[in-house]
Amino acid sequence: MSATARALVHAYLEREFIRQVEFLAELVRVPSDNPPGDCAGAAERAHELLENLLDLEVDTDAVPAAATKAAGMISATNLIVRRRFGQGGPTIALNAHGDVVPPGNGWTHDPHGAEIIDDPDQGLVMFGRGVAVSKSDFATYTWALLALIELQKQGVPLNGVVELHFTYDEEAGGAVGPKRLLDQRLSKPDLAICAGFSYAVTSAHNGCLHLEIVVDGKAGHAAQPSSGADALQAATDILNVLYEYRDELSRRHSKVPGITTASLNIGLIQGGINTNVVPDRVTMRLDRRIIPEESAATAESHLRELIQDAVAHRPDITVTINRILLAEPLLELPGAARMIIALRTHAEEEFGVAVPVQGVPLYTDARHYASAGIPTVLYGAGPRTLQEANGHAPDECLRLEDLRKATAVVALTLVDLLRA
Repeated sequence: MSATARALVHAYLEREFIRQVEFLAELVRVPSDNPPGDCAGAAERAHELLENLLDLEVDTDAVPAAATKAAGMISATNLIVRRRFGQGGPTIALNAHGDVVPPGNGWTHDPHGAEIIDDPDQGLVMFGRGVAVSKSDFATYTWALLALIELQKQGVPLNGVVELHFTYDEEAGGAVGPKRLLDQRLSKPDLAICAGFSYAVTSAHNGCLHLEIVVDGKAGHAAQPSSGADALQAATDILNVLYEYRDELSRRHSKVPGITTASLNIGLIQGGINTNVVPDRVTMRLDRRIIPEESAATAESHLRELIQDAVAHRPDITVTINRILLAEPLLELPGAARMIIALRTHAEEEFGVAVPVQGVPLYTDARHYASAGIPTVLYGAGPRTLQEANGHAPDECLRLEDLRKATAVVALTLVDLLRA
C-alpha cells in the first residue's frame, strides 16, 4: 500500500464524513422491520439516496410477490451498484442487509430517530434500530467505493469490479436476497465481504437448523384419559430425548476461535384444547446450531431419527417434522486468505489494536456466497461485540469513529485486491 493511496483515502473520508453520517441517519429513519418484512419502501429510499451520490447507478431487483411470501415476507427489493475500474481484475461483492428485527420495548432513544450524542468516553454515538446491524455497512461499503472512485480520478491504477449488494431479507434467511442474486446470476463475484464487526475479521460461523415438530394424538375427556391419545405425553418423551442430546452437543467443541460448541434449544411449544381435554396436538420448534466441523445434512438426519424413535412405542401418536430453516455453516474457502490478510493489516493500523481472525456462533448471509464457492469473509462497522452495540436489543448504537475507521479499512483492502 503506497503512502499516497492511504493519504488520499484518509483525506477523502475526512471530507465526506458528515455526508456519510447523514446517509446512515436517513436509512435508520426508515423502518424496515422483519417481521413483518415489508421492506420495499426502505429499499426505495436507499435507492434514491444512492443515486444522488456522484457516479453511482443502481440496479433494482424487485423480488416477485410469490417469492417474498414463501420467505415469510411482504415485499423486498435488492439493490446492486456495479463499478468497473480499469481492465481485468476480480469482481468483489460487498453485501449488507437493510432489514432489521423489530425495535421491541425498553428504548431510551427513538429507534428510528438516528439521534447522535457526544459521549465523553466513546465520542459521537448514533442510536437507532439497524444502526449497527447492518445499515451501518450500507454507509461503510458505499463510501469505500466512493473513495476508490476518488483514487481513480487521482491516477491510482486499479483493475477489477466492485459491486454493492444491498438486500433486505437477512432476518428471514437470505433466500430472496443474496441467494437470489447468485442463483439468478444477477451477479457472479470472485470474492465477497459481508457485513460484520469492525474489530475482528470473521472467517467462519455456525450453521443453524430450525425444525417444527407436530405431535398428533387424539382428544379425549379428562375424566377418562385413556379415551384419548395424549400428544403432550408423547411430546414429553421427545423433549426428554432432545435435552439429553443437548447435553451431548455441549461436549462437541469447535476448533474455530470464537465458536464454542454445538447447541440445541427448544424455543416454542404450543398445544392442547382445554384443561379438561386430553391434548390432541402439540407443536414445538427447535433451534440446532451447527459448528463448522459438522455436516448440516447429517445434523438434520440425526435429529429426525431421534425424534421419531422417541415415540416409536406409541402407535396412536403421529409425528410430523417440518424444516423451517437450514443455514449452512460458513467455512473459510481457499482464496479468502488474501482478503483476511489485507483486512487484518489495515484494521490493526487504523484502530491501533490487535485484530483477531475468528468465527462467530450466529449465522449470516455470508454463507450464501460461500455455498456458491465464493471466498467470503465478514467485516464492517461496529464495536467489538453485538453486546456493545446492543444488537437486536434496545438502544442499538454505533460509535461514528468506528464507522469512519472501518470504511478506511474496507477501502484500503479493496485497493490491495484491485492492484494485486
